[in-house]
Amino acid sequence: MRKHWIDNLRWVTVLLVLFYHVIYFYNNKDVFGGIGGFGPYPDTPQYQDVVMYILYPWFMPLLFILAGVSARYALQRKSAGEWFRARTRKLLVPGTVGLFVFHWMVGYFNTVVADRAGVFEGIPGFVKYGIMAVSGIGPLWFIQLLWLLSLVLLLVRALDKKDRFWTWCGKANIVWIIMLGVLFWLGEQTLIRNPRPESLDGLYNLYKPVFYLICFLLGWFVFSHDEVQEKVKNAWKPLLGCAVVAGAVLTVTTFGQNNTSAEYMGTPLNCLYGWLACLALMGWFNAKFDRTGKFAGYMTRSSFGLYIVHYLVIASLGYMMKMYTQLPPVAMYVILTVAVFTLSPLLYEILHRIPVVRWCVFGEKKSRA
Repeated sequence: MRKHWIDNLRWVTVLLVLFYHVIYFYNNKDVFGGIGGFGPYPDTPQYQDVVMYILYPWFMPLLFILAGVSARYALQRKSAGEWFRARTRKLLVPGTVGLFVFHWMVGYFNTVVADRAGVFEGIPGFVKYGIMAVSGIGPLWFIQLLWLLSLVLLLVRALDKKDRFWTWCGKANIVWIIMLGVLFWLGEQTLIRNPRPESLDGLYNLYKPVFYLICFLLGWFVFSHDEVQEKVKNAWKPLLGCAVVAGAVLTVTTFGQNNTSAEYMGTPLNCLYGWLACLALMGWFNAKFDRTGKFAGYMTRSSFGLYIVHYLVIASLGYMMKMYTQLPPVAMYVILTVAVFTLSPLLYEILHRIPVVRWCVFGEKKSRA
């Protein structure tokens, strides 16, 4: 029986990622990426940036946890070979081939920003195209890393062929489930403090492979158990209350800091909030949103595609408004928010109906229209 609460939580989280990127694109807290804010902090506080402090500690870890749970369910129905081939088509193809078919356009706007310093002067066009394709990775780091973690999972699965460790994890009570937040904290400690600009340190901190592997395996070993899900479900109210308090304290006491820095992410309060939020949302959706309908069904099928295409809308329209109009900031936020939630579905619906393109960009063999 399909667990609709997992589907619903996944697509709701994806929609929050889209909104996060609207705010992030214009942030002035020195968060890498985007085009910058409307004045330096603290002279221009930009209180709308609070969205980043609320969402960033938990939404990507939660997606990896849900991916681990879903992997467990999928491998109960498919062989390892079938599953990994499907993962390769769904994740690796869009994360590599898709860069040269679609995401080079995102990279174009990234390179336009960088080229203000003339760094691409004299470079041949085909080289620029390659640079734009690689620069267009953007949010695709998620699917690239998820493919690598899927590969690691096959090794982990081979080491625990009889599911002995998985069975043992299913005995965890709510206290031990909460205490697993220590692993969440340990994962954040693997980030590189003071990354060197001339190195790949920043890229490592973006992908956070050890941290997200921990989240993915927690989904595989722990949260794929019905018994564990039930315990979290029964405790969703106190978990949500504690998460709200922790998030409020974190936001109030750290607003203005770079909320994606290794120092920030590794703080106990950030980890406490992130972990409690993951648990609370899984419990809440299990308790209240374990159902589906036409809209929820559509979003379950399409949220992956929306995630894939949405950043082009933000990068292109967000850049053009900031650089070539005199619109007030509030108008830019409103227009960009409306655009990302309307043009992204339209773009997805067009692209996934085009043969070859849908395979390259979404890893889809045929249209679901």
